Amino acid sequence: MGYEVDFLAVGGESRCGDAIALRFGNLLSDPPQQVVIVVDGGFTESGKQLVDLIKLRYRTDTVDLVVSTHPDSDHICGLREVLNGLKVGQLAMHLPWEHADRISTWFRDGRVTDASVSENLRRSLEDAYDLHKDAKRRGIEIVEPFQGTFGWGGQFTVLAPSRALYESLLPDFRGTPQAAAPGLPDTLTTLLGLFARAAESLNIETLKDDGGTSAENCSSVVSLLRVEGRAVLLTGDAGIPTLTEAANQLDSLGVDRASISLVQVPHHGSRRNVGPTVLNRILGPIRASDVQERTAFASVACNADATKHPSKRVTNAFRRRGSPVFVTKGINIWHHRDAPGRDDYSALTPIPLFAEVDD
Repeated sequence: MGYEVDFLAVGGESRCGDAIALRFGNLLSDPPQQVVIVVDGGFTESGKQLVDLIKLRYRTDTVDLVVSTHPDSDHICGLREVLNGLKVGQLAMHLPWEHADRISTWFRDGRVTDASVSENLRRSLEDAYDLHKDAKRRGIEIVEPFQGTFGWGGQFTVLAPSRALYESLLPDFRGTPQAAAPGLPDTLTTLLGLFARAAESLNIETLKDDGGTSAENCSSVVSLLRVEGRAVLLTGDAGIPTLTEAANQLDSLGVDRASISLVQVPHHGSRRNVGPTVLNRILGPIRASDVQERTAFASVACNADATKHPSKRVTNAFRRRGSPVFVTKGINIWHHRDAPGRDDYSALTPIPLFAEVDD
C-alpha cells in the first residue's frame, strides 16, 4: 500500500494559500484501488488546478473526502471548484454559525442574541458559508472535524481541535460582538523584524514560545494520515494551542514521531504559529547533527520577500529537528511512497540553515 501528497502552488507573486491533494491505497494497480482526499483548495484558480491534477495524476473524478481546515479565503475558495468539478463523497468543515448559542452566552447583555451572532458569522465568513450551501445543494454529507473524527479504520484521523478548544476560540472570530484585535499585520511584523536580527546555528535558536495567531487560524484542522508504519501530518494554519492538542493526541494514539515522513509547516512558515516547545513535542528535540529524518512542506508565494513567509527562524527550527523545509514558491511539490513515477517532476533543494535571521 502506498500514498502520495501534492502541494499545489497557490497565490502567485505575493499571496500564500494551501491546496493539497492526497491519495493512499494500492496506487500501482490498474485501475488504482485508492482513497482520495483534498485538504484545502486555495483560491478559485487553485481549485481548478486541483480538479485537473486529480483527473490526470490520480485517474479519477471522485474525491472521497474534502477537508476545509478553516474559513480563510486562501484555503477555502478553491474548494467550491472541487465540489463543482468532481464527485465528492463527504465534506469536513466547521460550521461556526451553528455554535451561536455557545458564543452568545459569552456576551449576554440584552442586545446579543443567538440569531444575530449566527447571522454576523455567516456574513463575515461568507466564503465558508457559500461552500456549506454548495455542499448541501449537491447532497454531500457534511461533518464537523473535531478531535477523534476518523475514517478508513483510523488511517485518516483528526488530531485537533477538540470541540472545547474550537468553541473557546469562536468569541474571537471576526463577526462576533467583541472579536479580539488581530495579531500584528505582516507589514508591521516585517518592519519590526528589521530591528531584530540575530545569529543562529544548529545549536543556537532564537524562536520563542510567545507567538500568537488569529482565532480563525487557531481553529485549523490538524490531521494525520497513517499508511503501513509511515505518517503524514497536515497542520493548516494552526497555532500553538491547536498544535499542542495535536501533540497530546499523538501521544494518546501512541504515534512514534519517527514514523512521520512528511509534516506541513503551519501557516506558510509564520513564526507566530510555532515555538520550540511544541516543535519538540511534534518533531522531537534538536538533533546533534544536520540530518534529514523527514520532509517538511510549506506553501509560499513566489516572492517570499513580500510576505516574509517562511520565516527563517521557523525553517531553521524545523531543520534542527531533522525536518528540512521544501517550499512551493510557484511550483507544485510532491511527496510519495509506492506510487507511480512522474518524469516531469525533479528533485528539489531544501531551504538552507541561515546563520542570521532578521524576521
